[in-house]
Amino acid sequence: MGTAITPQLVDIIDTVSAVRRYSSGTTRRLRTCQEERWGLRVECPTPEDPFADSEVTWLLPASNLRLTHQRPRSRHARTGPSVLTAARIVREGTSWRTTDLLLGLSSAPGGAARIVRSEEFAAAVAGRILRSGDADLALRTVHRTLEELSYYRHDLSAWLTGQHVFEVWPPY
Repeated sequence: MGTAITPQLVDIIDTVSAVRRYSSGTTRRLRTCQEERWGLRVECPTPEDPFADSEVTWLLPASNLRLTHQRPRSRHARTGPSVLTAARIVREGTSWRTTDLLLGLSSAPGGAARIVRSEEFAAAVAGRILRSGDADLALRTVHRTLEELSYYRHDLSAWLTGQHVFEVWPPY
């Protein structure tokens, strides 16, 4: 059985209206939408998810990364890993466009980061859904970030500080 090929996901976030538009055509009002010197911070409610109340996302354009964390509905629930996804991030006036490059890293507290979505990435490259320039950017981004994280003993917060992002991750 082969891996299903997912079309590239493109999201557009309008910072004035605080609305996120997905490539599927759906839109979602954001709880938080704040530009930072390092990128963009957003929080999006996830009413369809029985376990997560919201998704916190930071766009880090200098690193070509989207950092995501699912905030659990119950304060007693264990938090899941954070995901660093390679992305092409373009700011156009008040809009931020992210193109998911289908390759990323999963980083759980106290554990080593690991590469995720590699089968989906390979299928998208083989199916020519992902252009060679984007595939190269994804590979370089993920491997560079994994190497950098290893210098910080896979401590995502310490790595963020090294990237001059001094806010607490994951946010409370």
